[in-house]
Amino acid sequence: ETPMTPPTRPGSWGDACGAWALPGRSGGAAILLVLVSVASVRCLPPSPRAAEVIQDAPHRRYNPLLEEWVLCSPHRTRRPWSGQVEDGDQGFGMRVDRSNPLAPGGRRGGTMNPDYESVFIFNNDFPALLPDTPVAVEEDGPLFRSHTVRGRSRVMCFHPYGDLTLALMTAEEVHKVVDAWADETETLGREYQWVQVFENRGAMMGCSNPHPHCQIWASDFVPNIPAKKDASQRRYYERYGSVLLVDYAREEKKKQVRVVDESDHWICVVPYWAMWPYEIMMLPKRHVLRLPDLSEKERRDLAVILKRVLTRYDNLFEISMPYSMGWHGAPFPNPDESDEDWSHWQLHAVRTRLLPPTLPISRTRRLLVLLSSQL
Repeated sequence: ETPMTPPTRPGSWGDACGAWALPGRSGGAAILLVLVSVASVRCLPPSPRAAEVIQDAPHRRYNPLLEEWVLCSPHRTRRPWSGQVEDGDQGFGMRVDRSNPLAPGGRRGGTMNPDYESVFIFNNDFPALLPDTPVAVEEDGPLFRSHTVRGRSRVMCFHPYGDLTLALMTAEEVHKVVDAWADETETLGREYQWVQVFENRGAMMGCSNPHPHCQIWASDFVPNIPAKKDASQRRYYERYGSVLLVDYAREEKKKQVRVVDESDHWICVVPYWAMWPYEIMMLPKRHVLRLPDLSEKERRDLAVILKRVLTRYDNLFEISMPYSMGWHGAPFPNPDESDEDWSHWQLHAVRTRLLPPTLPISRTRRLLVLLSSQL
């Protein structure tokens, strides 16, 4: 099996294809399929009418990070809609609520939180990964295989106030969160190969506690999607001698078609291959492998643009917008592989929005049906 070859001019066919929201049925979420490439296909050269035709026609877009093709069906925006509506949920907690297990002074798992005044980090009381799991391998032929894994699950509360999201915090407060992301990543990376920061915000995204927080998972293995990103970025680097996402950010800056926001050190774009309504990717303009590698200026700049972008999301429909966000950076060196080179990697954050683009959004529940996991 060989990956499909991307068009010779990535992005040249779809500049007018509605990449801002990748529309689906009338006012609904995008209707998309992920098609994993299994064979090479012939890429037709672009024609003067290509953008005009593609604008309303079924078409595929290539995702070089995952080496997949995404099927886009913009014509389905004309479908009738009769979906479920419900009362809106702003998702805010109380400013001070000591009954909340994440609040200052709150009780959780038999422990009382300190009266913290800034970022507060602790081990998850119900972790998905454990550091002391015994080694065990089970194989019953090629179809039934399993083995134990080790890791850590950490929880980070952004602020002592339960009604402040990243969008509502000050830039200085968000900067402290960014510093904590970097510090935790560096600390956990000394022991584990993969460290991922992610936030699921809002009850619609499965978040069980409204207090603003994220999670940090570290594991002794590289999960599926980061492993695919590692392989694709490595192949691109070996073929072209440059970093895939650095090249991509530069091209998006030139086109100025999908750029949502930009600062001195960061660019925020709707990915050309976006799968989700209101999906964005945030990239440093400089080649950076991991969060700890960000300079002080880049961290402060990230806090400003992050707050700005999230505020725009909330203002779009005047609700606290639910989302799922995660940072992907280079894996950390494996003790058994001392000569590993991660120069092909570029740090990036992806935020996915699951609410529909034009329905009365605060009362409509729509989820993109996709078999995938956070990692």
